[in-house]
This record gives sequence, C-alpha cells and structure tokens, in this order.
Amino acid sequence: MTSVPPADAAVPAATTVAPNHLSLEQQQQIAAAQAQAAQAAHFAPIPTAAPAASASLYIGELDPSVNEAMLFEMFNSIGPVASIRVCRDAVTRRSLGYAYVNFHNVADGERALESLNYTVIKGRPCRIMWSQRDPALRKTGTGNIFIKNLDPTIDNKALHDTFSAFGNILSCKVATENDVSKGYGFVHYETHEAAENAIKHVNGMLLNDKKVYVGHHVSRKERQSKVEEMKSKFTNVYVKNLDPEATQEEVEALFAKFGAITSCHVATDENGHSKGFAFVNFENHQDAQHAVDELHETEYKDKTLFVTRAQKKTEREDELKKQYEQQKLEKLNKFQGVNLYIKNLDDDIDDERLRQEFSVYGVITSAKVMREDKSGAESEESSSSSKGFGFVCFSSPDEATKAVTEMNGRMLGSKPIYVALAQRKEVRRSQLEAQMAQRNHLRMQQIPGQMPGGMYPPQMFYPGPGGFPPQAGRGMVYPPGQAGMVPRPRWVSPGQPPMHPGAPMPGYPMGQFTPMGQGRPRGQGPRAQSQRGGAAGQQGRPIPPQGFAGAPRGGPGVGRGGYTRNVGQPRPSGPAATAAAPADPNLLTAASLAAADPDQQKQMVGEHLYPKISARQPDYAGKITGMLLEMDNGELLHLLEDSEALDAKVEEAIAVLKAHEAELDKSA
Repeated sequence: MTSVPPADAAVPAATTVAPNHLSLEQQQQIAAAQAQAAQAAHFAPIPTAAPAASASLYIGELDPSVNEAMLFEMFNSIGPVASIRVCRDAVTRRSLGYAYVNFHNVADGERALESLNYTVIKGRPCRIMWSQRDPALRKTGTGNIFIKNLDPTIDNKALHDTFSAFGNILSCKVATENDVSKGYGFVHYETHEAAENAIKHVNGMLLNDKKVYVGHHVSRKERQSKVEEMKSKFTNVYVKNLDPEATQEEVEALFAKFGAITSCHVATDENGHSKGFAFVNFENHQDAQHAVDELHETEYKDKTLFVTRAQKKTEREDELKKQYEQQKLEKLNKFQGVNLYIKNLDDDIDDERLRQEFSVYGVITSAKVMREDKSGAESEESSSSSKGFGFVCFSSPDEATKAVTEMNGRMLGSKPIYVALAQRKEVRRSQLEAQMAQRNHLRMQQIPGQMPGGMYPPQMFYPGPGGFPPQAGRGMVYPPGQAGMVPRPRWVSPGQPPMHPGAPMPGYPMGQFTPMGQGRPRGQGPRAQSQRGGAAGQQGRPIPPQGFAGAPRGGPGVGRGGYTRNVGQPRPSGPAATAAAPADPNLLTAASLAAADPDQQKQMVGEHLYPKISARQPDYAGKITGMLLEMDNGELLHLLEDSEALDAKVEEAIAVLKAHEAELDKSA
C-alpha cells in the first residue's frame, strides 16, 4: 500500500498517551522516540515540496477494556510510536471503541496496517485504516460499495480478503448486532475504478453458496427519497383478515375487477392452510390505488378486510416505532407539570396512604407506590416490598406545584420525603451529565496557578461529605448556582459524635427543625485548634496552605461566605461582645447580605450567629444554630442585633430540645 491520505489526516499533537495507563518504561520509550525524531527534524534540510504524508492510523472495533498500554505493546513492535489516544466519553470516561495511533514515519504505519489489521484484541478483531480527519473525504462516497445477502460466517477479514484483489481498500466492515452479522457490509476503495471493477466481477456471484448483490453505496438521504417515490407509485397491495376458506382464485377474482393483475399469492402454513393474508400486484399504480380505496374495511365472507399498500418489514417496524414514540410523547405532554415523583417512602406506606397525604392539595387522578415484583405474588400488594418511591398525578399544574412546595422535606412516617416533578429518564440523565460536565469544567478553571517561590494563591474550598477539609489544590470545588450542590453550615458542639451527611442527629426532635450540625473534620480536636491558631481549626473551615505568605498561622483568613474574618483571635462573649459589635468592621448588614449569592446567605448568617449562641449554650450551640437558620434572613439579622430577642429564641430552642429528650427517656 503506497497511497495514503493527506497530511492533515494526522491526529493532533495533543493526542498523547495517557500516563495513567502506561508504565514508566513505556513512557520513557515514547519520550526517547520523540526526542530522536525532533533531533532528526532539527538537522534535516527545509523541505521545498509538500509536507510528508500522514502516519496516523485509526483502530476501530475495540473492546471497551482496551487501553493505551495494550495498544502501545502491540504497535511499538512495528516501529517507534509517537502517540496513542483511546477516545473516551467526556462525562463517563468510558472507551468509545476506537483509537488513534501515530507513528513517526509512514513506512511504520503501512507495516502496521498490513501485519496487524484484524488482529484479535480482547476477543475482538480490530479494524485498522488510515485516519481521515477531513469529513468531506468520508462523505463523498466515491469508491464506496454495498454488499448484501452475505453468509453469517463472513467477517471483516474474509470480506477484505475477497475484495482486496480489485484495488486498494481504505475501509471494510460487515454490519453486526450483538457480534452477529446482519448479512450486509461495506467496502470503501481508494478509487472509483476499483469499485466499478469489484461490482462488475462479484455482483451476482456465489460467496459461501449464497448469491450476493454488490452495488454502489447509496446514502440514507437518497434512499429515503426513493422510498417516498415508491410510496406514491406503489403497485403491490397487502390484504389481511381473509377468511381461511378463501382460495387464491377467489382472491384474484375479487381484485381483478379493478385492473390487470400480474401476480396474486395467499400465504399458507406448512399444511397448506391459509394464514389469512395475501399480496396482490397490479400492472399500474392507479389500479392498485383504486383497489385499496374500494375494498378497505369492506365485508368479504363475513369478515372485514384490511387492504393497504404492501410494506417491507423494516418500513412497517419504523412506522410502528414512530407511532409509539408519538403516543408516548403525547402522554408525557399530557401529564407535564402535574405528575409528581416521591421518594424516601417508608416500607409500610401504600397507595391509599399516599393518596390521603396528598389529597389536601387538589384532585388526584392517580397515586402509585412502586413495588418489587415477586413470582406468584404480583397481585398481592402486601406480599411485595416497596421500592421506596412512587408517583402522584394531580388534575392541574397549580395543585402539583403547591404539593411540591408544601410536601418536599416533610416527615411522612419516620422519614423526610423528597417531592419533585416527575422527569423522563433521558431528561434526568442529560441534566446530570450537563451538571457533571460543568463541574469538571469549573474544576479545571479553578486549579490555582503557581506563584513565585512555589506558593499558591488562596482558594475557597468547601469540606467534602463528612466534614473533612480537602487538601490544598485537590478539593471539591462546587460551582455556584447549582441547586443542592452548595453545602450547608456544619456546626458541632464539643463532645458531639461525628455524623454522616444526611443522618438524623441524636437527640434532635425530627419534624420541627432541620439539623444543620455535621461531623468533626479529621484532626481538628482541641489539640489541633491550639496548634493551628485557635479558630483556624474550627469545624468545616478551610486551612490555608502552609507557606503562603498571606495566611500565616494565627493570622487573618477568609470566611466561607466570601468575607474576611479574624482567625486565631479569641471572640469576646457576654455583654462585652454585644457592646463591641457596632465597632466590628466585619459586622453583617442587610446590604452586605443582599449583595451575596442566595446560596451563601445562610452560610454568612451562620458564621455570625454560631459564636453568639456558643457563648450562651456551648453544649447545644450546633443544634440551636441549625434550628434557627430555618428562619427568614430578616429575622436572623434582627437576632444578631438584639441580644434579648436572641436569648428568647435560644431559650425556646432549649425547651424544645429538653422536651424531646424527655420523650426519648420515657420511650426507652
């Protein structure tokens, strides 16, 4: 093979081998080959002709588990490899089943194509061809032929060996489904003459005792236009719901009065009994159309006939699929905005209980708790276990919106339920993929650039699940504006056991307030606080990287709400704190709170509220802070300014907590 695609077919230089899939020795081999090639290029004379041809190969039909290291071991035996890239999904990072291998010279690429094409990798024969980066070269269809009626035993290699005698093949593929041949394939030649030669010699010949058809490839768009033309000028008529006793002569006589018939066939089984349908072919389209118009839904031997244009199986399946999708879409549009999804349900909640809980918000058309299907017990609801979620459909969107607003997060049984508008699986998956892609994009943008002296600029981090602060430069960065992604405050009173995210707080009255306390971060006990400058080691607050000039131990830091705060300085308590509040430069005002992001406002209030509550009730500071943060921001600002109002709210919260503890003691 001496002919190769243009130089622009090469894979970009950025497509390098992923280091996490290659050993150190493999990376060193590639680096040495690249250095050698660069040195040769440096001393080589400046070319005056066109640039060198591409040495880039496309490798397809790969198993998803094949990675760069496997391909390197395989192709490096042919010649020095410049780069390898297995193409992966941008979100899931799963292999897409194809890769690109770049050699330093074309000769190595030709040898790899000749010796490694259709080599079995992980149980699948790979398909190798020259990389065609220009889509116009692939879409023209010049030299592309179509072969059908292939024997199932003919694979890519057998097809390639059969047609390679007629010219240089760029690509060769047998269409498969679940690794089983569909009976047709494609061969793309380098020239139009080679394709014509293959059609001339192979069309109508026997391959593995089956007569094959070989012709020029026709694009799907052109095929669709031909199908539409055939639909408008059909001559073949399909008849079903025939009487089993009707003979072929009777059916032919029934249709003969509409025009000349070329053929008539009544389908029969192996015993010669009629299957109840037939095909009648007319000489011209007008007669066929007249027969369909006159005989459709007419009575013949006490049966209503169904007469229409004859269709191929694939065409009929496509139409039925379109009808199904249309009906499904209409059904979804009908219930758009009125169907609710409820999860986190107790196992003992059934359809009737779910209907009762939501009936106060409007007229319910259906309520269903999804359950596991068990053999022999499908009809017995009590014997099948609940899946923990269900659906409630209202008669109007306003009622559904009200139910979501009122019921989301409310206690139902022993669990707080989640209520939202129901979504299609495809829509939900696309939203999650978009969120993940945006999060990855923002994470890449927020990687800090290195400063002189090996230092990094300060970065805002949020603790991950469980309250552990991330390491500098590797933490989770939550993009702003994403609902449910911005973490809530995590205050913990001294001596309180660690909590998992979302777990109920011990001794907390569920259903009255939402617990806000979370677990203690690792290594932030009293000893850690004394070593790190007091408040710098408080739970849930990031610790600046060591060595950063702007954040020495015990010096000023940055608060989680985006404002500066004093770190490492003792906070006054009692009356002194109240008197000193107006002089505090970091005093939280309504203006500064309104200017902050809505997702951060509670965080800012909590940062100011927790020290005041801790001075009054250190044992319950975390719980009380979480309870009070459920109030409106205006009321919280009033509590920060009015010590008497704050004292009253703290006493009220203490009373609720004490009452709940008493109930727990009685039940124990």
